[in-house]
Amino acid sequence: MKVAVVTGAGSGVGRAAAEALVGAGFSVVMAGRRRAALQAAAQAIDPAGSRTLPVACDVGEPAAVEALFREVEGRFGRLDVLFNNAGTNAPAVPLEEVGYDQWMRVVNANLTGAFLCTQQAIRLMKRQQPRGGRIINNGSISAHTPRPLSAPYTATKHAITGLTRQTSLDGRPYGIACGQIDIGNAATEMTERMTAGVLQPDGTRRPEPRMEAAHVGAAVAYMASLPLDANIPFLTVMATTMPFVGRG
Repeated sequence: MKVAVVTGAGSGVGRAAAEALVGAGFSVVMAGRRRAALQAAAQAIDPAGSRTLPVACDVGEPAAVEALFREVEGRFGRLDVLFNNAGTNAPAVPLEEVGYDQWMRVVNANLTGAFLCTQQAIRLMKRQQPRGGRIINNGSISAHTPRPLSAPYTATKHAITGLTRQTSLDGRPYGIACGQIDIGNAATEMTERMTAGVLQPDGTRRPEPRMEAAHVGAAVAYMASLPLDANIPFLTVMATTMPFVGRG
């Protein structure tokens, strides 16, 4: 049985990925800040409780991340896949009006959390037998193209691309593959506002199409299920008609 860790697994893309990974034969450690949401998601995905393990964890806290991976190793003895999915956003305000606390909250959740989890995953993947594993980062469409008034989110998602490339390079000698999935308009709580209209670069507000989060989960499960001699460095999955390709 292969073992995966999914951060931000209590809702949205993380929950969809956890469900798809269970369907693909993984045991899934579901990590997130909200214990009740994790437990509810785990119960819905795996009523028998044999394939999921909900663990409360703030990925921006080093001690909490260390405890998470100690539990993974103690329970399963190894880790095959880490999906760095946890993240948050800041209010849509001009860059010069972003508060320091708002900036750091996004950086800690989106970037520092992925870094800390990646560190712990690499350490475990290097010492386990057989050695190696796979790390998948949630980059977002914002890793390529920003939305208006989204400096903290865009900056961290561009940084995730750098972390993906560095992890892929540094993990290569140890059989550790790393890839990134860039998601555009999955239908989650975070994107609910898009149905009523979202700010466009030309100053107008227009509704944007969304896609089912299950499609993202299926893509993550596909990346995770590849043998370690194959890797998808970057994959984009998006609502077909969202304003990304071309002019607005």
